[in-house]
Amino acid sequence: MFLFLVLPSFGKRQRNYHWCLKYQRVMSLLQMITYAGIFVFALTGAFKARSFKMDIFGGIVLAFVTAYGGGTLRDLLIGVKPVNWINDNIALILVLAGTTFTFLLKENVNRFKRTIFYTDAIGLGFFTAWGIEVALRNGLNDIYSLVMGVITATFGGLIADILCSAIPNLLKKGELYATACAIGGGIYLLLKQVPLEYNINLAVCIIVVVGIRIYSKRKRLMLPDI
Repeated sequence: MFLFLVLPSFGKRQRNYHWCLKYQRVMSLLQMITYAGIFVFALTGAFKARSFKMDIFGGIVLAFVTAYGGGTLRDLLIGVKPVNWINDNIALILVLAGTTFTFLLKENVNRFKRTIFYTDAIGLGFFTAWGIEVALRNGLNDIYSLVMGVITATFGGLIADILCSAIPNLLKKGELYATACAIGGGIYLLLKQVPLEYNINLAVCIIVVVGIRIYSKRKRLMLPDI
């Protein structure tokens, strides 16, 4: 009788323990992707400041806005308090590190256009996955989680471009920018319905977004005019 009472309870504890371990692994991976995206987008913002001949303060501002703008808007829209960058010293250090790296790298300005493009494409992939996961964990359905993923990935760059008085990549004709995020994010959500390893889903999302962004730029693919 004692075994019949203990074994179900023990089995339940084991299941809870394994679920907690899996959740911790997922959160750890998501956190790494988040920090990687912050650093990459900080580089993008700092490189953009270099191309517009700003000083180091301008570089820090653009790096910060590019890294945090989309995530901040997402958190405000879905009611996350405090927003993601409050009290996150590691993320702040990454922004400063990206700006410092750009400041110390003395290269021809024209070379930064290609660098900005590639770092921005990688950042789009990271932040799309991050934005979707944050939205899902805060109770949003798949459609609005996808929207939040696109906002997280694109609106930081949009704000930075506006500060530079440049046409945002998000709105340029011939730029599959938000479209790349939407396609990669949509595939990510579909793969979540399939019993695949979580790491594979994230990797596929990032690769698809980066791949579409780079391929569309090289082949000059664009959406039809309105």
